[in-house]
Amino acid sequence: MNNTPLKHTNEPGKPSTFDVVQKSLAKRRAAEHRFRFYGIAGIVLALAFLLVLFVNIFGKGYTAFVQTQIRLDIYFERAVLDPDGTDTEDALSKADYTLLIKKSLSGLFPEVNSRRDKRNLYALISSGASYKLRALVLNDAGLVGKTSSVWLPVNDDIDILFKGHIDREAKQSDRRVNDRQLDFIDRLVAENRLEKQFSSTFFTDGDSREPELAGIRGALTGSLLTLLGTFLLSFPIGVATAVYLEEFAPVNKWTDFIEINVNNLAAVPSIVFGLLGLAMFINFFGLPRSTPIVGCLVLTLMTLPTIIIAGRASLKSVPPSIREAALGIGASKLQTIFDHVLPLAIPGMLTGAIIGMARALGETAPLLMIGMVAFIVDIPGGFSDPSTVLPVQIYLWADSPERAFVEKTSAAIMVLLVFLIAMNGLAVYLRKLYERRW
Repeated sequence: MNNTPLKHTNEPGKPSTFDVVQKSLAKRRAAEHRFRFYGIAGIVLALAFLLVLFVNIFGKGYTAFVQTQIRLDIYFERAVLDPDGTDTEDALSKADYTLLIKKSLSGLFPEVNSRRDKRNLYALISSGASYKLRALVLNDAGLVGKTSSVWLPVNDDIDILFKGHIDREAKQSDRRVNDRQLDFIDRLVAENRLEKQFSSTFFTDGDSREPELAGIRGALTGSLLTLLGTFLLSFPIGVATAVYLEEFAPVNKWTDFIEINVNNLAAVPSIVFGLLGLAMFINFFGLPRSTPIVGCLVLTLMTLPTIIIAGRASLKSVPPSIREAALGIGASKLQTIFDHVLPLAIPGMLTGAIIGMARALGETAPLLMIGMVAFIVDIPGGFSDPSTVLPVQIYLWADSPERAFVEKTSAAIMVLLVFLIAMNGLAVYLRKLYERRW
């Protein structure tokens, strides 16, 4: 018997099958390496663009967290604050505190006599400085009749100049601070009366037409109220809907119709929900415009599909053996679902809800449609008070022509990004903490 192994022969001049296979493998490996390179390059490029965006936002916005202040020796003259000597809160609240500031400035620059120079001098101080003095006196009436050193905010143009955003060497016609005001500022700096301090106003005050007085507290409070209402409405309804569709609903054309529409609603543009809220909640039910209660109702409609889809996915991830074991020891279907399956699925549902809330926090279009774009100065105290939200506040500031609002806009974006990253980080943490490997 011939045991000589068979050899593959090729026609003369043609490559062998082995060479063809090796060449094909080399091409496939090269294509795989290229694909991996393109994928890594895409990720690096996306991260680079994201870094550029963050650096740009931070570079424009970090100065908003400090505010230029001027130190004035204010004489709280009784003849100005309380000429009748009544010492009542009503009299002190109606006093002319701007006159006290003007007298203090005139004392620092006694040579200023002309009306133009006085106007340039008084323009250094923010129009809101008088309100700060009034708050000091109302909190401590013992200041009346005494002299106290007080730090007061300067005008937004002076603040921008002090932060280096205005070129001092430019022609006077090309800058908002004239030469006479520059002389005043140089003297104040030499006397250590001007310095940058942490801007608590940005976090404690509401919106204002004056950039140096504008803060995000009103918008932040409105966002928190809106998100709280959205969570309290959408999470229970979303979980109940997910449990019914996944565990109890019969398989027929009606449940198929509901499932298809739930999945479709998750992809509907957010402005459509705003139009729906405008038509239903405001025009039909007559709810007040620009209030957190309408905002949370609209955002509830928008986030419900996301929570329902995440809830059903969490229920599907629970192994059938859990249900079978519970039913095997005599539990009813209702007990099986609520005592065994739902507790294991709740972490995933909660993660989906947090992601839905993060999306709702960054939404602007639906809230614009229900009037939350209004200029709101007061801090909302409840769900029925007029308010705005942080994304809409950013939109309003971005449309303002003043240079000082540019840094306010970027700073508000930074705060919003912190909340979004925190909420998404919380979702990832909860998923890792409660994740079960079956």
